[in-house]
Amino acid sequence: MISSGMKSIIVGTAGHIDHGKTALVKALTGIDADRLEEEKRRGITIDLGFAHMELPSPNGETLRLGFVDVPGHERFVRNMLAGVGGIDLVLLVIAADESIKPQTREHFDILQLLGVQRGITVLTKSDTVDAETLDVVRLEVEEFLRETFLETPKSPIVAVSSLTGAGLDDLKRAMVAAAAEVRPRDSQALVRLPVDRVFTMKGFGTVVTGTLVAGTIHREEELEVFPTGRRVRVRGVQVHGEAADAAVAGQRTALNLAGASTEDLSRGMMLAPPATFATTRRMDVSLRLLPSAPRPLKYRTRVHFHSNTMEIVAEIGLHDVKQLAPGSEAFARLKLPEAALLLPGDRFIIRQFSPVVTLGGGIVLDATPISRMPGQESFRQILAGGSPETILRARIARRGHDGISASRLIAETGWTKRSIEAQLAAALKDGQVLRIGDLFAHAPAISTLQQLIVNATASFHKKNSLVGGIAKEELREQVKASAEVFSEALAGLVREKKIETAGDLVRLPGHGVVMKDEEAESKKTIEGAFAAAALKVPALHEVVAGLKVDKARAQKIVTLLLRDKVLVKISDELVFHRSALEELRRQIAAQKAKSSKMDVARFKELTGVSRKYAIPLLEYLDRERVTRRVGDAREIL
Repeated sequence: MISSGMKSIIVGTAGHIDHGKTALVKALTGIDADRLEEEKRRGITIDLGFAHMELPSPNGETLRLGFVDVPGHERFVRNMLAGVGGIDLVLLVIAADESIKPQTREHFDILQLLGVQRGITVLTKSDTVDAETLDVVRLEVEEFLRETFLETPKSPIVAVSSLTGAGLDDLKRAMVAAAAEVRPRDSQALVRLPVDRVFTMKGFGTVVTGTLVAGTIHREEELEVFPTGRRVRVRGVQVHGEAADAAVAGQRTALNLAGASTEDLSRGMMLAPPATFATTRRMDVSLRLLPSAPRPLKYRTRVHFHSNTMEIVAEIGLHDVKQLAPGSEAFARLKLPEAALLLPGDRFIIRQFSPVVTLGGGIVLDATPISRMPGQESFRQILAGGSPETILRARIARRGHDGISASRLIAETGWTKRSIEAQLAAALKDGQVLRIGDLFAHAPAISTLQQLIVNATASFHKKNSLVGGIAKEELREQVKASAEVFSEALAGLVREKKIETAGDLVRLPGHGVVMKDEEAESKKTIEGAFAAAALKVPALHEVVAGLKVDKARAQKIVTLLLRDKVLVKISDELVFHRSALEELRRQIAAQKAKSSKMDVARFKELTGVSRKYAIPLLEYLDRERVTRRVGDAREIL
């Protein structure tokens, strides 16, 4: 809404060439939508023409109607597609003197494929036929429109003459009535403006036009151009030919842009908020083939793909079927040769390469498909028919225990942060969806991750009975979880007393080191040998060699003794029992009472060890800040 008293809707015309669409718009609005000299000369609408008018509605608000007059000539159907994406209300124009023609059918097919919900059928040139002929045409048209969105009496058929003005007031009344039924587009949504024209205006610079399909664009706002990623600033906004502070969803909009030349922009591009969306080259869609399609659609067929104002070549991959018969529907994956901005809910049309005829169309379900994802079929079913909350839950669930950030969800759905949070409130409350930092995560996936953590820890204990637990980082790599999610899952297990952590190690509750008899005996032997030796310790390999256990297990027992600080390694070769080192500290402390200085010779004399042991022991004492080296001597601290 512009203000409380104004409602803007976009009216499109459709129908066969020469059935009087442009004349009708001119008769209604006084504006000639043929804007190109060539169009004037040839008397046909080649490109999109735009006109507008205002009508009072019964409830006192002003209705602002923006017209998109689309070309009827076959070659220009692509231009028609560029204009039809933003249409709220269609006027299907059929000349009373010619009735339904091939293009009437094609345009009508396109309108249905694009999901246009409301319209009025206009029988033009009614002054060229007698009443009886007009009645026959009316009956033909009623039959043609049966069981469609334009069927009578839900949607009226109005006969007019643009030449005499007959029926124009009836048509205006019908338009006001139909417009009241049109739901306003969402001006709170994230902005998307598909560009349909780019030109330079003297004194202004670069101008783009399009139908604003969602959101509100303000002057001085920054926007991103897709797919190029260029940033532009909105210097000026025009709505229906008049300067405005802002344009809202559902309006024909012209923007004067700073930061881009006409070479940088073209029809088919999209303007959107900066750093919000991502382009795609693959998408999953729901695809319907028209009953009039000349043949079944085969896997990997290449087609002309039209969506919003974009036209590109696409290759079709069909899910679950080898080919698609005329009149039937299936899920498909479309591959584009270059990136484009498409979002779930975007409608599209596909046309055959040659001869160029409309084959079908559909709706984008997912512009971020994950290859080889389990449960693809049911996921697509949810996207095609689920509520926003169900769709969000499914999008979170498919990410497993990786979770998905709010900003990724915005980019995937095109929904605002506020609406996503509102839709997920219930799921967060009932614990089906969890918040971990900036991530939303599927609760069952986190439970599965926790089970993996418990299993991996148990399995580690089984293989490594002589080690007190598995290192956190090693465990995290095994279960393939991000640091954030892993620490949250682990914290949950600790709270539930299913896991214990000791420093960097993770273990099952109460699970210390489990030793067999000969291992326990070996541990005693090693500890005893070093305790008895005091500072004159044996070489580690000599002690290990005399044990009943194999070398690998002996090594683990030594590691365990070192970890528990029963043995202390002071150099690569030398390992001492902690009692011997404690005794050494006492000796040094007693020595300090006599003198705070001590050299290597005095140390050897004091401890009775050879130089081979003395130097590493002194270096150990320096490291432990018991002594400090000063020249060749040591100062006792």
